[in-house]
Amino acid sequence: MNYSTLKKTVALSAVALMAFGAANAQSSTTDTTKMSSETSSAKVFGGIGQYNHWSVGINVGVTNPLVNFGHNAVTHTQIQLGYGVSVRDQLSHFFGLELNYNGGKVEGNDNGYKFGTKYGQDAFSTKNNQVTLNGIIDFGSVSFGHRNNSVDFYGSAGAGLAFYKPTTEATAGSGFVPANDGSTTKELVAPVGVGVKFKLSDNLALNVGYTVNFIQGYNFSGASTYPFFDHYSYSYAGLEYTFGPSSKKNVDWVNPIAMMYDELYDAALRQEVEALKGRVTNVETAVADLKKDSDGDGVADQFDKCPNTPAGSVVDGSGCVIVFPKDTVKVDSAKAVAKAYSNIQFEFDSSVLRTSSYPALDASSADLRSSGKTITLAGYASSEGTAAHNMRLSRDRANSVKTYLVNSGVEAKHLKIKAYGETHPIADNSTEEGRVANRRVEFH
Repeated sequence: MNYSTLKKTVALSAVALMAFGAANAQSSTTDTTKMSSETSSAKVFGGIGQYNHWSVGINVGVTNPLVNFGHNAVTHTQIQLGYGVSVRDQLSHFFGLELNYNGGKVEGNDNGYKFGTKYGQDAFSTKNNQVTLNGIIDFGSVSFGHRNNSVDFYGSAGAGLAFYKPTTEATAGSGFVPANDGSTTKELVAPVGVGVKFKLSDNLALNVGYTVNFIQGYNFSGASTYPFFDHYSYSYAGLEYTFGPSSKKNVDWVNPIAMMYDELYDAALRQEVEALKGRVTNVETAVADLKKDSDGDGVADQFDKCPNTPAGSVVDGSGCVIVFPKDTVKVDSAKAVAKAYSNIQFEFDSSVLRTSSYPALDASSADLRSSGKTITLAGYASSEGTAAHNMRLSRDRANSVKTYLVNSGVEAKHLKIKAYGETHPIADNSTEEGRVANRRVEFH
């Protein structure tokens, strides 16, 4: 095969690729209309065991000592046959490992080189066998335009050992003779390549690719190319068969993006989402009912025992209007002031205001609102219980008085709180009468 024949072959292959791509694009329009019921039962993140992922492949192609980069050992190529066998485990949608064997001849010459020869021989022919372990990266697994892939682009890179025997020809027509004493040379080799995989069936695929093999040595062409490492390329086509039961899909052709899209439209999942939305709506309705306060008195309707109270009414915890007793006896100003700031008494172990205290509190409120004075509400307790408990109780009593006065219109900034507990009694705590008198709040 000469170089012009190779160019024609490559051109025909490109035309075939374009035609195949056009047909695949047309089929993708139909693919995108398929329903989720037609997809595989495999699940996203379900593991590689859901798919068929072991495969074997065979290939055949041509070798070439010339590449478009780096240093070539000769100036002209002599196309020779290459062949290979591979075993691959596709570990995920994107990555696989491949054990690969390649064999064949690599030939080249310096025919027409203006300086005669590059390394002292006119031509070389090397028989090569190599075994490598390669990593395979699939670029086409994620497809946003196709539900089911049928063309897969991939790249590969790996490392292994090359076993080769070079022969050289000193001048054209003189015949090839063994180089390096005729012994087999063993060197490290690093193949790097790209390829395209075409789906023929779910298990069978056609591979077309190109690989550059970097030989970690200087004698692949029969003469030392030091300090430049040797290399050669391999252009190939071949078939690959993936093993496994028909109940499982080939991982090469599964589009994980389409799988995730289908899971969103799973019937059971959609039913669960709708049921959850209904429960959330019910909870929101219940919360709204709990917060509803039709008469605006600060007590929710569900707890309001006196609905439709007039606006601005002072209500208790059940939503009922608090009726404050009114003085029916007129008193002079001096007596009203004295009554206003009289001590507020409390029941045993309680901070709840007595109704009998309302007149004094109302009078105190009226005077405070008119005068704008600031007072201290001093809370006290009798000596029953611990000192700490009595201190808390006296503070609660003072706060009860403050709350009443603030609700009646006194500004909170004019009211200060001071708790004294069981200290400063005004009567004897050894008698019931004395203890009753000591349960108080004083105005200071």
